Amino acid sequence: MRTIEGIGVSAGVAIGRVFVVDTDHRRVSRREISPEDVPEEIARFESALVSSIADLNAVHAEAERQMGREAAKVFLFHLGMLQDRSLVDPMRALIAEDHLSAEYAVSSVFRRWAERFGAMHDSAFTTKVNDIYDLSERVLGHLAGERQSKLAELTGPTIVIGAELTPSETAGFDRSKVLGFATEYGGKTGHTSIVARALGLPAVVAAEGVLKAALHGSRALVDGERGLVILDPDEATIQRYAGYAESAEERRVTLAELTDKPAVTTDGVEIELLGNIEFPEEIPSVLGHGGTGIGLYRTEFLYLTGGSEPTEEDHYDAYIACLRLLEGRPLTIRTVDLGADKYTQERAAVPERNPFLGLRSIRYCLQRLPMFKTQLRAILRASAEGPLKIMFPLITSVGELRHARMIVRDVMEDLAEEGVAFDREIPIGMMVEVPSAAVMADIFAKEVDFFSIGTNDLIQYTLAVDRTNERVANLYAPTHPAVIRLIREVSRAARRRGVPVSCCGESAGDLEFAVLLIGLGLRTLSVTASAVPALKRLVRSVSVTQCERVARKAVSFDSEVQVAAYLRDRVRKMVPEAFDGRAVE
Repeated sequence: MRTIEGIGVSAGVAIGRVFVVDTDHRRVSRREISPEDVPEEIARFESALVSSIADLNAVHAEAERQMGREAAKVFLFHLGMLQDRSLVDPMRALIAEDHLSAEYAVSSVFRRWAERFGAMHDSAFTTKVNDIYDLSERVLGHLAGERQSKLAELTGPTIVIGAELTPSETAGFDRSKVLGFATEYGGKTGHTSIVARALGLPAVVAAEGVLKAALHGSRALVDGERGLVILDPDEATIQRYAGYAESAEERRVTLAELTDKPAVTTDGVEIELLGNIEFPEEIPSVLGHGGTGIGLYRTEFLYLTGGSEPTEEDHYDAYIACLRLLEGRPLTIRTVDLGADKYTQERAAVPERNPFLGLRSIRYCLQRLPMFKTQLRAILRASAEGPLKIMFPLITSVGELRHARMIVRDVMEDLAEEGVAFDREIPIGMMVEVPSAAVMADIFAKEVDFFSIGTNDLIQYTLAVDRTNERVANLYAPTHPAVIRLIREVSRAARRRGVPVSCCGESAGDLEFAVLLIGLGLRTLSVTASAVPALKRLVRSVSVTQCERVARKAVSFDSEVQVAAYLRDRVRKMVPEAFDGRAVE
């Protein structure tokens, strides 16, 4: 039995057989396989090799037709390498004799050849380095495809383990078979982690060494509460965790009794509890957990889970499905937040070096007007069917906001000319996710109908910490005094202008941070469905006066450690029952 620590990003316990997904070609980890898996791994390698050769034959034929025989000769070099025994035999040996995964065998041998060619002084060799890496990517791509196809054929309880999973891969898991997952990389607020929480899929990320240690087909346990991955757990451990799961179910049943009760503080202030979703199918879960609407619909998953860019009708159908499920409850649609992700970077001619500071979110939309207008047309058409709000992500300047609003007006004019119905008074708001927006909240408040504070990015940009980077995960601190003060200024500016303000970041679902948010003046919190019941119990157990007292004290501290310790101490004294049994131990 071996225990590996990581970051728990989605609570719950899952036990199953390991299925290893090696999909991140850029950082293939050395991973051993069991001797009985060698024949299957060799077969995967041979299949990927045959598929790659078939690809190259087709590419060569097309290149010869388009460019002529001479220009197409480069692909003959590629074909020659894949048929060269001095290249492929060492790969087979690493699998058969050293019991290493096919992905690692391919990656390591190609890397050695690239280094060998790169060290030569003759340009005839050095110019071939990119060709070698291109070949490596091609073969690894087919190996990844083999894994994915086998993933679709799972027959029993499975724990998926990989270097890193994309949101679309996570969303596509067959939940009747995939019970949880663990990854080598990732962060608590990454989109994959968000999807895991939305699906209620126990998950641990940043579990360093898990990919190397996990054996395909062996048994594993994922503890998403404590951030642990236990490989080859013994029976005593399994029984102990079965007890934890039973206790968690008892707590869930107790919280379910609050579903139909209002989220009102002890001094009579209503706190609106909404849900964050990626898919319309999540709405019944939000409502079933006691949420009263949707405060954040992340629409980029229409792009990430499909093979092509969604059409206007694809958008419209999704939004109408949401409105029908909500039956008159509010729906806030965030316009597409693409850019800092694999979807756009893989399609870019020159991928950005730092996409989080590049062409993402509203910037991306304003440079892709046909795409942006397609989505806005669908949103506006859907607004005729129920209460709907438009929310722009990552606004950094008044100019961006005005430009985006101008596009909305243009689309409205087009629809009006076509005689298409829509809500002419549709509320338009913005995410407050960067320091510039928070500092200028009083100016923005004159231009919008509502604010929604996105703590995930606000923390990231305020503290200069990549929220998906496990190496600096300890620096990602929601309780940092700078973050708290920015939230306070946004709340004050919104109150002065009479503009509603909510928080839809992951931190809003943390009970201790929620008390702070209420104390800072927020009256709407939007969280994942599973976080609603505990949040409702908290709200019904405290007064706004208590929360304001906590917030005043918290703002006086000068370090995130002090703030976190103070919140933990005060809130657990205020509402001890909310924390009973939350920790596994």
